[in-house]
Formats: sequence, structure tokens, C-alpha cells
Amino acid sequence: MLASLMTRQGAWSRPAPSAPAAGRLCPGCHSSGLDAPRPASMALPDPVRRRLGSFSRTVFSDSNRTGPERRGSGGSLDNEIVSSLPLQMSLYFNLYFFPFWWVSSVVMLQLKYPVLPDYYKFILVTVIVLVSLIETIRLYLGYMGNLQEKVPELAGFWLLSLLLQLPIILFLLFNEGLKIQPLERAVHIIFALFLTFQVIAAFLALKRMVNQLAVRFSLNEFDQLDDHPTSDYPTWEKKRVQVPWRVGQKFEEAPPSNTDWESALRA
Repeated sequence: MLASLMTRQGAWSRPAPSAPAAGRLCPGCHSSGLDAPRPASMALPDPVRRRLGSFSRTVFSDSNRTGPERRGSGGSLDNEIVSSLPLQMSLYFNLYFFPFWWVSSVVMLQLKYPVLPDYYKFILVTVIVLVSLIETIRLYLGYMGNLQEKVPELAGFWLLSLLLQLPIILFLLFNEGLKIQPLERAVHIIFALFLTFQVIAAFLALKRMVNQLAVRFSLNEFDQLDDHPTSDYPTWEKKRVQVPWRVGQKFEEAPPSNTDWESALRA
């Protein structure tokens, strides 16, 4: 009986197989990503990102910059935060204000709907639907672009604010044929102030982000040039690319290097 009791005690105290042992039972699980499923992230399509990135480099790059800044002049370039705190605060309050604006607009539209002409009825209903859709996309791009320092998303937010949302709100604010009520005028004024401030703050944030990407891109090129052997300098000279802030000067055409703007924008 004592021998059987010791056998049972040894079976109870036997350790469970460890995680590496379980991994050896399925050798292809880790490489195929079956061990930890990754959530799908929402992102802009690649063609849209490339066009917005090209637009940002054209509009927001600083043409007066003569070269990259020295690393020892301040903090590390990789650790520098270029997100805009005023823009993020504005987006935060805008997120809570927009439902109040939507409810006020729908209630006022229902009250004055019988006295409006037919074309103004159609215009107001279409405008409220468009503003709701645009604002959802705009706030998402603003949060993604500012918090994660993504230039294409923030450029899309800036374009939507300047070219679509702000003109629509100004139309609702100054068109007297819509029979604007005092509550409508108040919420439209607040919304227009939000949009105006966000357009200015996003422009400044985009300018800082694009300039930081330009400096980082140029420092990577200079680091590769320093690490390259001196004997191969003529070969390296042929692979030189045009730096973003000296567009006016002509350089020798060469195939692009491994470090390009698209990889910098995805970082």
C-alpha cells in the first residue's frame, strides 16, 4: 500500500508541460502567427497615403532649411514629440460637442421644415447627412494623425476641415434663406470656431512633422555616407538622392535609395 501511495503522489506532483514543449508539438505555429492572433488595424489605403504624403511634402516642407540640424544641439531626434497638444484638446472637446450640434440641428430642422421651400428642405437634409459622415471620418483621421504622428492621416484631416467641413458650416451660418434660429446660429458659430482653430493648429503640426521627417531622412543618408568606404565614394555619389529641402537645385538622376519617404511615413 505504501508503494502505491508513493506512486500516486508522484503522479500528482508531476509538472505540466511548459510553453516551449507545447511549441515543439506544433513547429509551424509561431512562424505562421497562430499562437497570438493580431487585431486588424484600420488604415488608409496605400494609394491615398502616397498622394497625401506627396501633398504634405509639397505644401508643408520648409524650403528655407539649408541642411539637417546637428544631433548634439538638443534632444535626440527620434525621441522628439511633434504632436500638437492644442490640436488634441480641440479634437477632444469637438468630439463631445458634435452630438449636441447634431441634435440641435435636427430639432430645429423639424420645427421649421413646414415653412421651408422644397429645395431648402432637400439641401438641409443632405447637408446634415454629409456633415455627419465627414465629421466621423475627420475626427478619426485627426486622432490617428496627431497622436501617432502620421502625416497622411493628419493631411487628410486638414483637407477635410478646410475644403469641406468649414465651407458647409459657413453656408449654414450665413445663408438667411434657411430661416436660421438663435440656437442654430449659436451652435454653428461654435462649430466654425472649432474648425478654424483646428485648421491652423493642424497646419502648424503638419509643418513640424514634415520637417522632422526631412531631417531624419537626410541624417540617415549622411550616416550611410559616413559608413561607406572612402574608396567607393564615386560609386556612392551616383546613388545620391535629392534632399527634400533643396528642390530648386539639379542633382544627377539616380535610382532611389533604400531609405525613402514612404518608409519614413509608415514609421
